[in-house]
Amino acid sequence: MKKYVVETYYTCTFKTVHTLNNLDDAELSKIDQRTDGEVEVIDVKLNNRKTKKLGVKKEERQNNQKIDNNLSDNISNQIKQSKNSKKDNPTNLKIKSNHRFKMPDRRKGYIQKAQIGDHKVYLHTGEYDDGKIGEIFIDTNKEGELVKAMMNNFAIAISLGLQYGVPLDEYVDAFIDTKFEPSGNVVGNDRILSASSILDYVFRELAISYLGKEELAHTPSIASTKSLDSHNGDDKFLKIVKNITSKGFVRSNYEEKLVDLSDVRINLKTKN
Repeated sequence: MKKYVVETYYTCTFKTVHTLNNLDDAELSKIDQRTDGEVEVIDVKLNNRKTKKLGVKKEERQNNQKIDNNLSDNISNQIKQSKNSKKDNPTNLKIKSNHRFKMPDRRKGYIQKAQIGDHKVYLHTGEYDDGKIGEIFIDTNKEGELVKAMMNNFAIAISLGLQYGVPLDEYVDAFIDTKFEPSGNVVGNDRILSASSILDYVFRELAISYLGKEELAHTPSIASTKSLDSHNGDDKFLKIVKNITSKGFVRSNYEEKLVDLSDVRINLKTKN
């Protein structure tokens, strides 16, 4: 008859409830030494259970250890071979494809000139065919070469982010209300009257022109803010205007900016 010993390990969670006559610091400091509490078991979990055979000889133990070692070596070799096969097989690799939507060679956009304090700022934008912004350029006049280079490279970084799919909203939330010089009154922009920095002015202008965020403007919009999406799909004339007009320049107010020339007749006959 073979004999076995079973070792079982449990984790017991319990709580001890003490009855206190007086609730003060002296009673609380001695509460760990009291043994009159009521114990209530909350949870008991089985952690591990081991079985040992009694009366096993040393030779059998050594043979069992050798078998276990051989099994572990075989298993480890199989794991290594499976890893190598996965590396060699390119179909198992997950490759991230970050696609860049490049700007068209001939693109729409607009230039906004403004003066912040004593500094003139020129904002250049570039748009995709559907009217979404894809690049910006920032030029200043009274800045040194270092600041100009930093602004140019900052504009390039923003442009690359837009072309890789970063929403303009993220940039607006990040750079609105940034404070550094030059700052103060803005002259030359009909919607923005003051700015706390060049970045605050630039992204405030982009948010108004391309996102329609009127809450960031200091003056109300004179034209209506109706977009072409609210019109019927049969209006081919407005679709043509949308394709050839900068969305940022007209701020999506196509009806107010549109000059209707349908009633104008042009005589194309040449004189004899």
